[in-house]
Amino acid sequence: MKTPKKFITLLNVRRVYSVFFFALFLVLLYMADFRHLKGYETPLFLELDPLVGVAAFFTSLTVYKGLALSLLIIIPTIFFGRFFCSWVCPFGILNQWISHIFNKRRAADDYKTNAYRASYRIKYYILAALLVLALFGALQIGLFDPIALLTRSFAVGIFPAANYISGGIYIKQPLFIGGVLIAMIFLAILIANRFITRFWCRVLCPLGAFLGVLSMVSILRIRRDVDKCTDCQKCLRYCHGGCEPHGQLRYSECHLCMTCIEECPEGAIHYGLSGDTSSVHLPVDVNRRRLIETVIGAAVLLPMMRSSVNGMNLPQSALIRPPGSIEEEDFLRRCIKCGQCMRVCPTNVLQPALLEGGFEGLWTPILQNKIGYCEHNCVLCGHVCPTGAIVPLTVEKKIGKKPDIKPTKIGTAFYDRGRCLPWAMNIECIVCEEVCPISPKAIWFKEEELILRDGTVRILKRPIVDTQLCDGCGICENKCPVHDKPAIRVTSIGETRSRANRMTLKG
Repeated sequence: MKTPKKFITLLNVRRVYSVFFFALFLVLLYMADFRHLKGYETPLFLELDPLVGVAAFFTSLTVYKGLALSLLIIIPTIFFGRFFCSWVCPFGILNQWISHIFNKRRAADDYKTNAYRASYRIKYYILAALLVLALFGALQIGLFDPIALLTRSFAVGIFPAANYISGGIYIKQPLFIGGVLIAMIFLAILIANRFITRFWCRVLCPLGAFLGVLSMVSILRIRRDVDKCTDCQKCLRYCHGGCEPHGQLRYSECHLCMTCIEECPEGAIHYGLSGDTSSVHLPVDVNRRRLIETVIGAAVLLPMMRSSVNGMNLPQSALIRPPGSIEEEDFLRRCIKCGQCMRVCPTNVLQPALLEGGFEGLWTPILQNKIGYCEHNCVLCGHVCPTGAIVPLTVEKKIGKKPDIKPTKIGTAFYDRGRCLPWAMNIECIVCEEVCPISPKAIWFKEEELILRDGTVRILKRPIVDTQLCDGCGICENKCPVHDKPAIRVTSIGETRSRANRMTLKG
């Protein structure tokens, strides 16, 4: 008996949709380069991500703007099953393509590879650990969430490498600290598909685990008619989820790819309501003892992270956050390390943090003024942040154009007089003052009459920072002609977002 044409059509529609959504993801990420199209850089896929929405709600008790769009995935999943993984998720689609390219095997090998494994439970334990941490206020979802991971990998690793290979799409080659590590993790995940089809989706993906749990209450499912089934197992060969459609289907693992319907020669598999001869489905396969151990381990990890030195309990000079960032504790409760802000930054100053702000701050955005500087009139980073870790600013609010609006301060510049050319070597230099975008200038000159070693007298201009006017943009540090370690450097002190990180009580 041949498969009904309507199901083949549905399968083809799924393939078309998967190509469309992956292309859409790349287009939206690439649109960040067209900065005059303000608003088109909206992180749509991150806002559709149910795991981001739920975890961010746990940590902040709010649903920030577009995160409500995640209901468009959650509600259909409850009724129709785990469709997101094969139809919409760009990372799942990419893993499927890579698996198809890598895995050119005999049918017998495909059956063995696609058989269910106990290792598929790992993603549920990862999900449990991340949600427990979120409940206690530590948002670490971004380390494993597939949309955040894919966005970060493309923004920090893939696009810069593609620019280098192509000879330079951009005027300036993007550089990122730790970009090679992020890219290697991404490539390692793709290479793992050589050994297990859709390795990430089956073994590690917490979003897939979350959707799998939701799908357990769905009414419409893949069904197998036990009277028609001859146990040929052809449905297993191209199964995306390794969900054992030929047996007691593990529905939490089913990606609704529909390939089992197409491959079944007897027409024994269909999608819909249960019939009198439909096979039973298995519940989520987790070991309760392992699950309890995971929850306890996550609860123990939290005080360890909070008791180490970080940006919350001790202000760090190098921890300069983007303009519009909320206070550090709340920032870490919202930032999912997606890299969207780094992607849209026109000067490449936003970089993924390593341990400057503690383990919780890994891969969150910080400013590295040796690489770039905060453009005076740029407010893009706040407009693409999906969770509100960086609130949207207007240009007027950022630079304080009106008398009643104070500028947003992200740090303060200081001179190292032992390295500054006018101070240390009596050499004329006015670069820092020239590039300072603030009006009136935050850098001014003090004229001093100097008696040099040979007895000659000369008048020299020596620069001084007005700390009340400086907003910490870092252009002076970036343009300083002392290359290895600039003579003027910005630290986080005086930042608007913190009441504690001040030089004086009045500050």
